[in-house]
Amino acid sequence: MKEIYEKLVSLSDEGYKKFHSALIPDIPPERIIGVRVPLLRSVAKEISGTPEAEAFLSELPHEYYEENNLHAFLLERIKDYDLLIAELERFLPYIDNWATCDGLRPKALGRYPQKTAEKALGWMKSDHTYTVRYGIGTLMNFFLGEYYAPEYPEAVAAVKSNEYYINMMRAWYFATALIGHYDDIVKILETGRLDTFTHNKTISKARESYRITPEKKEHLKTLRK
Repeated sequence: MKEIYEKLVSLSDEGYKKFHSALIPDIPPERIIGVRVPLLRSVAKEISGTPEAEAFLSELPHEYYEENNLHAFLLERIKDYDLLIAELERFLPYIDNWATCDGLRPKALGRYPQKTAEKALGWMKSDHTYTVRYGIGTLMNFFLGEYYAPEYPEAVAAVKSNEYYINMMRAWYFATALIGHYDDIVKILETGRLDTFTHNKTISKARESYRITPEKKEHLKTLRK
């Protein structure tokens, strides 16, 4: 929408645009306006629930990176679970970068863990890179604590892909899961089931963690491929 685009342009920062463009090489610089995340969240708070926001959410695909992020932040404010899932599944196919994907964390997903876990496992079977990444990220963000189950890391291990942004998220998931579920995750590493990139990246990330003991880090080091 023209009004929202103009609002975003009025908040742009050329220096931030250059900096952020380097972090998201898959997005052409001309598609980045240069709006900082706190300002985008403020816009989402300002327009959430208005006809303007409803019209904006109905318009997909968006042209600009910040429009996608604004869309994500508006979805985070949806409290009705079924509506949230419907809007998420409409939006996920249009996510085209890691930052938008990883920044979308609606708290409402945590209200119905069984339903959310089923959705996450389904998203991981998608042919779309960032839908798969989002599914894995959902398991990492909501299912490594109280609602953890050994079947979840097994599902992440079963994902087969050559996509960098999927395998980076798999490694991030396993490295994070090692903190609280070391025995389950180290078994996956010891069997050598993961591709070499994900396997070694998991170990590297885990060895950088302050929440894993030196003894465990030494064992992980011996498992490198």
